Amino acid sequence: MLYRYKAIDQSDGEEQNGTIVATTVDVAIAALQRRKLMIVSIVAAENGSFVKKLMMVGQKATYRDVVILSRQISTLFRASVPTLRIFQLLATETENPLLRRRLEEVAEDIQGGVSLSGALGKHSDVFSDFYVNMVRAGEESGDLSKTFSYLADYLDRSYELITKTRNALIYPVFVIVAFIVVMVLMLVIVIPKLSAIILETGQDLPFYTKIVIGTSNLFIDYGLFMAIMLALGGFFLWRYVSTDKGKRYFAGFALTTPYAGRLFRKLYLTRIADNLNTMLTAGITVVRSVEVAATVVGNEVYKNLLVQASQDVRMGVPLSQALAKYPDVMPSIMIQMIKIGEETGELPSILDTLAKFYRREVDNEIDTLISLIEPAMIILLGIGVGGLMVSILLPMYDIASSF
Repeated sequence: MLYRYKAIDQSDGEEQNGTIVATTVDVAIAALQRRKLMIVSIVAAENGSFVKKLMMVGQKATYRDVVILSRQISTLFRASVPTLRIFQLLATETENPLLRRRLEEVAEDIQGGVSLSGALGKHSDVFSDFYVNMVRAGEESGDLSKTFSYLADYLDRSYELITKTRNALIYPVFVIVAFIVVMVLMLVIVIPKLSAIILETGQDLPFYTKIVIGTSNLFIDYGLFMAIMLALGGFFLWRYVSTDKGKRYFAGFALTTPYAGRLFRKLYLTRIADNLNTMLTAGITVVRSVEVAATVVGNEVYKNLLVQASQDVRMGVPLSQALAKYPDVMPSIMIQMIKIGEETGELPSILDTLAKFYRREVDNEIDTLISLIEPAMIILLGIGVGGLMVSILLPMYDIASSF
């Protein structure tokens, strides 16, 4: 809650006006009194004007911003800088407007007596459940420096993995989009001019040439209608994906897609193992670790099984046994390794080994996928553009030969 206050500085008697963010008015008053201010009036205010709120629309803190921020916090904690000073300092140095505002609010909450995890937990648009739970574990253990070090290392690994996977998929998407654009331009601009010459001769055309000319006429006559239908289809698809049923369907589709499915499967297994390892190492319970892992895994199939697994673990079922119920998406090697970790008491270490193993597997899958995609894209472009041109140029060659 934002409070607007009027106070008098007890050191020099000057009147001060300003705002402070606090959970309650009592917390706000206590924070102001610690600043040696005598409260004249304090009232609740809106959290920013309409213009400020409007300016915040569309702004977001990227994963990269959070990775860099966590590394900076870790460094400052190791340098024994006080928590409040860390967030005040980073708020002045951060370029991202949304992140700067969130850090200012966190600093104000800390100054008002709110715990660090509580202050961070108010801003789910920047700090995930995983992040907040890690910080809470660090507060309970009294070693926030080590906790933020774990966080920074985990986020670095996760960011590197996500970036590499995304970059591997950018190339084929770009080639496919470029191919579609080239084909549409040829069908709309080039083919009509050439087909007009062919049709004027009245010669009998091969079936593939008729298909190309018919497709060209379809794009010319109904192109606008097709574009509208495509836009509507994209809108309804987006709406469907936003539903629980749609999320489950596309999550399952991503895991069963040839070649890419193996990559996504290993990517999510890496995320699960690394996430659980980081939280268990920080002292978070197995049940809570699995619950938080479900919220950040990024796939509805794995999210649902982790939620169910957390309930089983809460009832006393070992984690390995709870995960073994899903052999379709949880490989036996991972189940066996977790079981060994439970029996030896070295579960975090085992999970760390699994995370490294699957991280290497993801790298290998990406390299394999790229090696398959490049020649496939070249062949696709060659067949598409070549077939299009041959279907038109061959009749024109026959026309030229008849003279």
